[in-house]
Amino acid sequence: MCHIKVTVRLYPPGLMVRWLRLKIALWGAADTASSRELLPRLQVASSEVDDWPLAPAAAPVHRYRAIFISDIHLGTRGCKASYLLDFLRHNESETLYLVGDIIDGWALKKGFYWPQAHNDVVQKILRKARKGTRVVYIPGNHDEVGRQFVGLDFGQVAIRQDAVHALKDGRRLWVVHGDFADGVMLHARWLAYVGDTAYEFVLWLNNHFNRIRIRLGLSYWSLSQYLKHRVKNAVSFITGFEQVLLREARRHGYDGVVCGHIHKAEIRTLNGLLYCNDGDWVESLTALVETEAGELRIVTWDRQLAPAMPAVRWDDDATEPPAPALPEKALA
Repeated sequence: MCHIKVTVRLYPPGLMVRWLRLKIALWGAADTASSRELLPRLQVASSEVDDWPLAPAAAPVHRYRAIFISDIHLGTRGCKASYLLDFLRHNESETLYLVGDIIDGWALKKGFYWPQAHNDVVQKILRKARKGTRVVYIPGNHDEVGRQFVGLDFGQVAIRQDAVHALKDGRRLWVVHGDFADGVMLHARWLAYVGDTAYEFVLWLNNHFNRIRIRLGLSYWSLSQYLKHRVKNAVSFITGFEQVLLREARRHGYDGVVCGHIHKAEIRTLNGLLYCNDGDWVESLTALVETEAGELRIVTWDRQLAPAMPAVRWDDDATEPPAPALPEKALA
C-alpha cells in the first residue's frame, strides 16, 4: 500500500501542482496503481494553471523629494481615509508636510467618530517618521489645539507654525495652512461654524453620490467640489485668498507659498510668485509633490491600488508586504 505525503502551503495553484508531481516521483510512487490514477489528473490541472503568475507583482512605489498633504479631516465621515492610506503606501518622500486640518477638532466636539481607517492613517504617518521620513506638522484651524505645541517634536514629528521648503532649484516656498488669509475666520468666526455645518451636509450628499458611482464601476468624482466652483461668491473668495497669501509671501521674502484650507488643488504663477495649494482628502483627493528632478505636480489619487491591505503599527519592525498591482486595464 502506498502512502503519499502532502504538505499544504500557501503557494499559487500552478506551483503547488508541480510540487506534488515532484514529490510523487521522488518517493517512487509512480509505479503504484493509485499514483497512476493520480498523475493524469495532476497533468490536466497543471496544464490549466501553468500560465498563472507565481506571485502578484508589487505595485510601484513613487519617490519624491517632498510630499504636501492637508485638510484630511480625520474624525469626520467625509474623510477619505482609505484613499489616503493607499496613497501613503505607494508614495515615499524625503520630507512629508502635513499642512493643517489633519484632525477635525470641530467635528469631534460635536460627536466622536473615529473608525479604524482613521487610526491606520495616523499609524502610517508615525511609521514613516520612524523609518526616516522627515515629517513636519503645521496645524490649521480645525486642529488649532495643536498650535499650543508649536516648536515641539512628538514621535519624531515636528510641530511648527509654518515652514520653509527649498526647491531643488533653490527657490524658497513658504508652507502655511492659510486660514489667516480667510476673512470669515478672522472677522466672523461664528459664520465659519455655520458654514461648516452646511458643508457637512454637502459632503453627506457627496458620499452617497459616489457610492452609486462606485457600484456602476465609475471612479470617484467630487460633487461638492463641482458645486463650490460653480458658485460665483466661492470663486471670488478663492481669488482673494490667493492674493492675500502671495502678498504675505512676498513681504517675507519668499518665492512662493504652499497652503491648504480652501480644498482647491492648484499650481500657478501670479505676479512672479508661485502659488501652490495641495487640495484635500475630503473632496479632491489630491497631494502636492516635488519630484526628484525638482518639478512640482498635483497628484490625484481617486483609485485605490490595494484597498484591503492591513495597516502595520508605527512601532512594528516588520516590513509591510508589497501591495499587489492591479491589471493595467483597471488602472486606466
